[in-house]
Amino acid sequence: MALQRRPSSTRARAERRNALLAGYRPLPGAYDELMAPDGAIRPHWEPFLAEWSALSGDELQRRFGLADRHVRDTGVSYRVHGDLDESDPLAGERSWPLNHAPLVLTGQEWKTIAAGVAQRAQLLDTVLGDIYGPGRLIANGALPAAAITGSPDYLRPVQGTAGAGQLQIYAADLGRGPDGRWWVLSDRTQAPSGAGYALENRLAIGRAFPDLFRTMNVERLAAFFQGFRAGLVARARRVEPRICLLTPGQMHESYFEQAYLARYLGFLLVEGGDLVMRDGLVHVRTIAGFKRADVIWRRIDGDFADPLELNARSALGVPGLVDAVRADNVVVANGLGSGVVEARALMGFMPRLAREILGEELVLPNIATWWCGQPRERGIVLDRLEQMSVAPAFRAPGDGLDGGTMLVADLDRSERAALRARIAERGLDYVGQEVVRLSTMPVMQGSRLDPRPMTLRVFAAATPDGWQVMPGGFCRISEECDARAVTMRAGVRSSDVWITSDRPVEQVTLLPSPDRIAIRRIVGILPSRAADNLFWLGRYLERSEATLRLVRALLGRLINADDQAPGHAETIKRLANLLVAWGAAPTTTKARSVAAQARFALHDFDQYGSAAASVREARRTASVIRERLSVDAWRLFGDLQRQLAEPGKLESEGEAFEIADSALKSLAAFSGLSQENMVRGAGWRFLDIGRRIERGVTTCRFARHFVENDAPGNCLDALLDLTDSQITYRSRYMLGAALQPVLDLVMLDPYNPRSVAFQIERLDAEIAALPSLHDDGMLEEPRRLALKLAAECRTAEASRLDRTGILFFEQLLMGLSNAVAERYFLQNSRPEGSRMTRLA
Repeated sequence: MALQRRPSSTRARAERRNALLAGYRPLPGAYDELMAPDGAIRPHWEPFLAEWSALSGDELQRRFGLADRHVRDTGVSYRVHGDLDESDPLAGERSWPLNHAPLVLTGQEWKTIAAGVAQRAQLLDTVLGDIYGPGRLIANGALPAAAITGSPDYLRPVQGTAGAGQLQIYAADLGRGPDGRWWVLSDRTQAPSGAGYALENRLAIGRAFPDLFRTMNVERLAAFFQGFRAGLVARARRVEPRICLLTPGQMHESYFEQAYLARYLGFLLVEGGDLVMRDGLVHVRTIAGFKRADVIWRRIDGDFADPLELNARSALGVPGLVDAVRADNVVVANGLGSGVVEARALMGFMPRLAREILGEELVLPNIATWWCGQPRERGIVLDRLEQMSVAPAFRAPGDGLDGGTMLVADLDRSERAALRARIAERGLDYVGQEVVRLSTMPVMQGSRLDPRPMTLRVFAAATPDGWQVMPGGFCRISEECDARAVTMRAGVRSSDVWITSDRPVEQVTLLPSPDRIAIRRIVGILPSRAADNLFWLGRYLERSEATLRLVRALLGRLINADDQAPGHAETIKRLANLLVAWGAAPTTTKARSVAAQARFALHDFDQYGSAAASVREARRTASVIRERLSVDAWRLFGDLQRQLAEPGKLESEGEAFEIADSALKSLAAFSGLSQENMVRGAGWRFLDIGRRIERGVTTCRFARHFVENDAPGNCLDALLDLTDSQITYRSRYMLGAALQPVLDLVMLDPYNPRSVAFQIERLDAEIAALPSLHDDGMLEEPRRLALKLAAECRTAEASRLDRTGILFFEQLLMGLSNAVAERYFLQNSRPEGSRMTRLA
């Protein structure tokens, strides 16, 4: 529910407006989106300022807090290129830098921008069709051959292939010059990113200011994504195609966006290892065998798509994919080789190409660009070098540029001389470009607005009805007051983009119309990689819980010490030893005390079995399948990590006990979400199988550690605590803990949800419900082992169960885990085509 605006006097609103704009001064020589040169506020910004001025400072901060919590709770994040730590994939994640003020543009102005972006998308799509087709543009001199073949993104193996390079989604990076005109700074045709972040920006700001969207008639974004999805479906050969989003993986800078878009659009998120070629077709490895992939929306570079015919070093692609494209057995969007027209070398040719191909001038002009691969243009650049910026002509940078733009005026004399020499020697690697001062927009700096330079990325999608432009985009704002090129790196913010209308906007949804809905009860298929990660997510969560229960049991006994209780010291010793054996705590020689061991087990990431380390692994595993997890689930991971963060130096035993208890409650909440909110499909089954196996193994280890014929009652009490079975035991037996009743309850009782028997019963049922790969009537290994486990457990007796018998159950459970992995996961990807009878 939106926060209610408090009544405010005209005078108070005026004061707050003045406070917001205090010191707001447009940068000299730059167009400012908010304020005209005479200091007047541009009319289309007035409703926005009026709304903000009607809120007190505290209310405005609460609104900002709503947006920031949405970003935090949903885990919106990004990475900076090069800022990666493969030992901890989550370490490089940065929280999304949201600017609370949107970029506001009028619908009338947007018509020109949309027309220009759609025109450019059509032009580049046509150019790509010619480059990989008849080659007329090179033959008639409209394009130099070296400007194409010199690019690493030109893929010769797909030359002459139908659909090579074809665009499905295009993005243009725009900047506004001092005269108010918009210019194209760069083209994005390889795998444009940012559309998902634009959608998240909208959701976050919409959470804070829902009333503003209505009063300003802000255009919605859903229609764009609806058109994009329809365009992919239209290109497929089957009526109900399987559309996959091919991601480089969780280490990529924009992995969050890729997972988010896959969930939002209903696509299957896959990595290269999830896909395999069979009989000229691309298939997804799933738990039910190979399932055909009809459309692949790639978010990897084209040359990485097929290590057989393109880049042999690629571990991201699909061997044989080019063959499937040649045979027209799969649609790849954007087409392989489309990145060739991203090269800055081509920007100088765009005006002529527009006239020659489209018969019209560019609606949105380029930033002036001279490719130094031509003698005349090279001479112009060298003559005016100090007034230009110099950039790589192609994606592979020229020597010394490191892939970025260089402002020559900022170089010292020796650096300029060296650059001049490189351009003169090998000009085809460089372009010279006019230096354009970007326009500025307001950002919140403390309690007031300040102007900062910005660029705008606008997206166009090929739909069955032509090119459709997103009514909004991805706005990036520099923290530097004199930024002349903005990239999504440290010190850059992002903002929502509002296109306003004079009339109420149409409500659009991605849901199909009721008469076109095909009823389904199980959604989609489950790739083997996703099943693997769900399985291990369940195991890591259960492992975290076991460690927390150990810590809580140990600290509880230290806090409530009773020296007269039989076996009290022995129980504490066994609990502490189990933490060490668990890999959760060091020995007392390092920890100095049992209480210190408990703190290590809670917080120390260097102890692989600690609760903090297990939760970190659970979140890392979850991050690979985040498109399958709800926002509530992701929020609980954040809560757990905060609870288990590095403790204060003076953390007492009681405080540590409360931390363990609080973390257990968060884990219980996650368990409740999975039990009550997840559909009982294959994904839920693998999550549950992982939890059941880990809980069964853990209970066996607890029992082996505490159960002996001469075990004191205090040790048996500890076992009941660790298995959360105290209340059940006390309700059945009036006397204190005794060996055989405790053993029966925690090992063999099928009615106790914490017992090994209960886990085995659930495992038997879940594995029986999984798809069978073979049609030969023989039991597969996981099913055979589950049945054996169930039979052994049902016929066992507590009076005959000793530590050897408990170890037998533990080993069978571990064997079942291995069998599930070998049957359903990718770690053993041996060819099974001869026995896979169901290719869909």
